[in-house]
Amino acid sequence: MMEFFDFHHHKINIPTGIYNVNFKAILPENLYSVGIHPKDINPQGIEDQLQWVRNSITENCFAIGECGLDRLISIDQKIQEEVFLKQIEISNELKKPLIIHCVRKFYEVISFRKKAEQPMIIHGFHKKQKIAEDLLDNNFYLSFGKAVLDDLSLQDTVKKVPLDRLFLETDDADFSISTLYQKVSEIKNISIEQLNRQIVENLETIKNG
Repeated sequence: MMEFFDFHHHKINIPTGIYNVNFKAILPENLYSVGIHPKDINPQGIEDQLQWVRNSITENCFAIGECGLDRLISIDQKIQEEVFLKQIEISNELKKPLIIHCVRKFYEVISFRKKAEQPMIIHGFHKKQKIAEDLLDNNFYLSFGKAVLDDLSLQDTVKKVPLDRLFLETDDADFSISTLYQKVSEIKNISIEQLNRQIVENLETIKNG
């Protein structure tokens, strides 16, 4: 039976994928990512939070994240940018890709790209084609989730995203990642085996910076 890699998920017992570790949560035995999500930033305890990120990076840590910028939360934007930049610096130092959470701050996130030496992947992408193009032009990868199953304009975007810049994820939705692989293979008119092989290849590429 074919295994499908779930690029970003919240279910601790999935062996094939990257588990998103919540702040101060127990580290899993499988691959994971660790970071300070904008909504979890404690303005009085930033250094402690960043130290926790550093202390949580073991061999099984694939990426730093979720980290990024979010226009809709109450944390001051300058503080969000400061914490984002610090995590980019950790990523540069430890040679780990970055899994980015972004809400209505795509052009600000793009402006940080030049500071990052490692690959940056926007998780849960479901915005317009133009934003996708601008992100791709700045060497971002895009990870798509459940919205692709029903959103026709997003399906059109997926069709245009180069295969070597693509990932698929369940995030916190309750559905099978194989359903998404099936859908995307149909959208891109390739076999599910070819899609699976390409995503494994993409993982190797970002792992090696």
